[in-house]
Amino acid sequence: MTPLFANQIVNDLQNTSRLSDHFLLLPTKTVLPARTEAEGRRMPYNGSMSTAPRLAAAKHSWGDDFRGCSMLHIDMDAFYASCEIVRYPELKGKPVIIGTGQRSVVSAASYEARAFGVNSAMAVAQARRLCPQGIYLPVDMAYYRSMSRKVFAIFHQVTDQIEQVSVDEGYMDVSAALLQWGDPRKIGAWIRQEVRERVGVTCSVGIASNKLIAKLASTNAKPDGMLLIPVGRQAEFIQMMPVRSIPGIGPSTQKALEKWGIATVKQLSQLSLADLTSALRSPAHARYLYEAARGIGSDQVVVDAPDKSIGAERTFPHDTDSWLAVAGLLRWACDRVATTLRERGLYARTVTVKLRLADLSHISKSLTVAEPMNTASQLYPLALKLLARLLSMGQPAAGKEARLPQQIRLAGIGTSHFSDAEHASYQQSFDDLLGPDDGSGIEDAGGNRSGSGSGNGRRAEQGGSKAKHEKVESALDRIRRKYGKDSASFGLG
Repeated sequence: MTPLFANQIVNDLQNTSRLSDHFLLLPTKTVLPARTEAEGRRMPYNGSMSTAPRLAAAKHSWGDDFRGCSMLHIDMDAFYASCEIVRYPELKGKPVIIGTGQRSVVSAASYEARAFGVNSAMAVAQARRLCPQGIYLPVDMAYYRSMSRKVFAIFHQVTDQIEQVSVDEGYMDVSAALLQWGDPRKIGAWIRQEVRERVGVTCSVGIASNKLIAKLASTNAKPDGMLLIPVGRQAEFIQMMPVRSIPGIGPSTQKALEKWGIATVKQLSQLSLADLTSALRSPAHARYLYEAARGIGSDQVVVDAPDKSIGAERTFPHDTDSWLAVAGLLRWACDRVATTLRERGLYARTVTVKLRLADLSHISKSLTVAEPMNTASQLYPLALKLLARLLSMGQPAAGKEARLPQQIRLAGIGTSHFSDAEHASYQQSFDDLLGPDDGSGIEDAGGNRSGSGSGNGRRAEQGGSKAKHEKVESALDRIRRKYGKDSASFGLG
């Protein structure tokens, strides 16, 4: 943060002493790129602000028939920014933006800031151009999580059937609670009032028969609203939306549908299941979208859901096309993720490399291996292989530099398909004992094994060294716990 901008904050706020811990007034030198909140946690984490499409035409009464509508989706409004306003009431009515540093992206913005065109995932540099008078604050996840616990404690006064999706949103199955409350709208109204009075932030509530429609309802009720979608009108409601409003439709799926002339959910609903399968080349995804376009979704909440993925990522100080720079960051990420896996007693079978390009677009690629992993020495070679495949280039020899075909802004890895230690034991087969062959032993997301052989060589290598690497890296874990997480790292070559 520049001194000029710091002075602006001092002028805007009367009690700036309380903000001293939350502004980066002086640049600091770091070996690694700037930290992101994805480190050591579930990567599909969306605790900032929603960018899902909203339609003014959808924000009206859809009727009073609440029969069968026992699913609530509660989504906090501009949660991070709202939490900061609770902490610093002087910020009320001002454009508050969560995200600092020219290389960072916006995590959340108050509605006053959104009026200037500021959105989540936007580069902070662009946000500063759009809203130079904004109040820019760094992310404080510890504080936001503490506020989140207060919010969810209120939810638990209604039911224990709660699926927490992130710090600022969750689903509630209020079927049993309706025996006492009678009308789900009474529950939604009570939650909104209690959250406002006891926590100081606002939330929006969607009510429907399933999670898909409830989530879209809360999105279109924002800010600080509530929307009930009766069972008989759920197909009509979702078919008003653009196709990208359906959760799970990313850029690649949207592009595939555009080739078929599909831009709205209404158009999607007119495709047969066979046509959808042909367009997406995934029967499971086609079935999901076929049902979603008709307002059909899951009505099951997952209480205490296990981790779906664990990852780490960081942003470079400057965009880079250096293979060694990106590989070095991936090496750090593999080490960090492996440590988290061991702390949680988990093993992963899938590793994903994620890149953010200079234009802020994202690309990623995944591999699934036969044997479970929880060490950096297992993750890192796969990460390098994925990096080369992702950029359509050959993989340089160890320690050799190469120029990448695109400038990279951020890099990281994620892991998924977990099992615990009890179900992740490795046993050598006769093939392992016979020695290596030419196969790589690597599967893609569809289960297809790459390489010309059967993969015995890789399995033998993993079987022979897995215990040794795990023992060494577990020793590093003990050193880090005693002397700090950055006190030691594993040399991966």
